[in-house]
Amino acid sequence: MDAKQAFRSIKQGNLLPVYVCYGTEAYIMNEFVERLLEQLVQPEHREMAVVRFDSAETTIDTIIEEAEMLPFLVPSKIILVRDSVLFAAGKESTRVEHRPESLLAYMGQPSDTSVLIFMVPHEKLDERKKLVKTAKTKEFVISFSPLQSEELLQWLLKRASSQGRSMDGKTAEELLRRVGTDMHALAAETDKLCLHAGLSGSVTLEAVRSLVPMATEQNVFKLTEELAALRTAEAIALYYDLLKQREEPIKLMALLVRQFRNMLYVKELGSQGYSPQQMASQLGLHPYAVKITGEQARKFSQERLASLLSELADLDYAMKTGRVEKTLGLELFLLKTGSQGAS
Repeated sequence: MDAKQAFRSIKQGNLLPVYVCYGTEAYIMNEFVERLLEQLVQPEHREMAVVRFDSAETTIDTIIEEAEMLPFLVPSKIILVRDSVLFAAGKESTRVEHRPESLLAYMGQPSDTSVLIFMVPHEKLDERKKLVKTAKTKEFVISFSPLQSEELLQWLLKRASSQGRSMDGKTAEELLRRVGTDMHALAAETDKLCLHAGLSGSVTLEAVRSLVPMATEQNVFKLTEELAALRTAEAIALYYDLLKQREEPIKLMALLVRQFRNMLYVKELGSQGYSPQQMASQLGLHPYAVKITGEQARKFSQERLASLLSELADLDYAMKTGRVEKTLGLELFLLKTGSQGAS
């Protein structure tokens, strides 16, 4: 089951006794748990009705014992378990000894008065484990993967609309470019812009540009765009702005290296017929980051990207050994790269 189906299911009142939530999109996973809480627990009962565990610190027998115990002064309870041991592909170091057969037995006959939720902050589950196979057979497993580019834009528009404000696609796109794909940060900035817009107001492009600071990584995206377009003056001005924000040249160079490397990977994977979604999974990037990286990569040849990475490696060595002053060294690289362009 994916996140959309899971949200739809709880909205219709179809609740499961056990959920295994996994994936890298923590914001949506937490939102799903919040919806479950709203369905099952009155706000004034939360302290009594919600119990939290970590499988790295508590045995599964203790967790199941809690799940089977009748709730006290509330009709039902939710048991939240942070897990990187029982269902995850990698093993987190833990001194706790678990008996998976206890959980297998519980999944066969779960309590009527408890909802047991495992939150697994990993991209994949360990498909070799019987626990995972059983949970999948019973349709207890929900995947929380990053939203695609268009889904993320629609989510921003919907968030503004839910607060009685309007926002157009171009404005949402600019917000994404400035903040990045972290949904917690996007939610906070959207809420701030909605407050600024006022009741029934519109979130404008001008408001985004004046009120939302550009995240460092997003500035590096912008820097590579300016270099590719031979806008050297703009690239240098952006670099100076980052220095004024006390960003370290070595950190900025590392981000440039990562971006040029990702551009090279996207170009190579694209030539092999990979889809954007497959690229995102292969490179560990958000789909929106793959989209922007792909747009930038089209402006560079593979040979040029490989050459730039080689130059940055030499510059890194020179800066760290003191042969080149780091602030000046990166500025000279930007000047040279901007003058030569992407060809």
